[in-house]
Amino acid sequence: MKKINFDKRIKDGYYIADYFKKTKQIITNELPNSTVTMQFFQRQNNVLLSGMSEVLQLLEFACKDYQNLKIWALKDGDEIKALEPVLKIEGKYSSFGWLEGMIDGILARNSCVATNSRKIVKAANNKPVLNMMDRADSYLTLPNDGYSSWIGGIKLFVTEASIELIDDKSIAKPSGTMPHALIQAFDGDIIKATEAFYTNFPNNNLLSLIDYNNDCVKDAVKVANHFKEKLWAIRIDTSGNLIDKYLEEHKDNYPKDANLYGVNKYLIKEVRKALDEAGHSHVKIIISSGLTEEKIKEFEASNTPVDIYGVGGYLAKIDNNFTGDAVLINGKEQAKFGRKNILSDRLKQIK
Repeated sequence: MKKINFDKRIKDGYYIADYFKKTKQIITNELPNSTVTMQFFQRQNNVLLSGMSEVLQLLEFACKDYQNLKIWALKDGDEIKALEPVLKIEGKYSSFGWLEGMIDGILARNSCVATNSRKIVKAANNKPVLNMMDRADSYLTLPNDGYSSWIGGIKLFVTEASIELIDDKSIAKPSGTMPHALIQAFDGDIIKATEAFYTNFPNNNLLSLIDYNNDCVKDAVKVANHFKEKLWAIRIDTSGNLIDKYLEEHKDNYPKDANLYGVNKYLIKEVRKALDEAGHSHVKIIISSGLTEEKIKEFEASNTPVDIYGVGGYLAKIDNNFTGDAVLINGKEQAKFGRKNILSDRLKQIK
């Protein structure tokens, strides 16, 4: 992980809950020589750890007595299980203990994004996945989310911020397709919008968004016929409350219980079939719009001809928390009821 430029206000407790700041002051005044050991864990199995590199950088940045701390940690990319300690820190509370909440939050969000990303990559059977988290959460989270998404196996990104912290020269510069706004700017003319894309970015892969008119089969072939070999891919982003015109017109051809709304396997297969029959088998299909692990698994199970999945909101789903516990005081067992110092042969001493 590349170096993070932390907000200097962290050292003043700007992001710290007030009770942690008060506890720091009390212990400094009343127990100045006390040494505490804290351990951090979470409560789910099959979690992909991420955020540890950031936590270690945070400790070095924010702790006045950093040189005297002892730290044991797992590393980003390790798979962890419920109740397993992933980090232990020993030292004066006034040096690091007040950072408990920040550490919990960093590990929780980053591990969720990494775990979600791994689920998506696995569901996609190693087909390329495009990280589209720019529309899923605050722009301020993009660098760390991008890094954790990379930890989870995603290699394609749409913003520069998403690759800011990734130290991997194999990661390509951000790429993406055109938005609906570009087509709207050309009065709904997909051909003109795609021509403008090609004229302004001739060295980029030519992509065309084809769901603007909710007539994907027709417009996919229309664009492919116009651009022929120049067209690299089309993207389908049909809203989940719409049925594409082609499916609506031919609904009797599908099972009565078929879900024809949004981006679905029937629509994708029809688009692929039409492109192939028109002689455009080289054109790839990219899909997006509310994709989840379950939806991608369904597509793959039915051999749906998707080449690239674009995923945003699912990656940002935060459904797991980390907890920091003080478990030793001056080397002796002392912890909240139900908690104790957990030994681990997986933790590696950092310093």
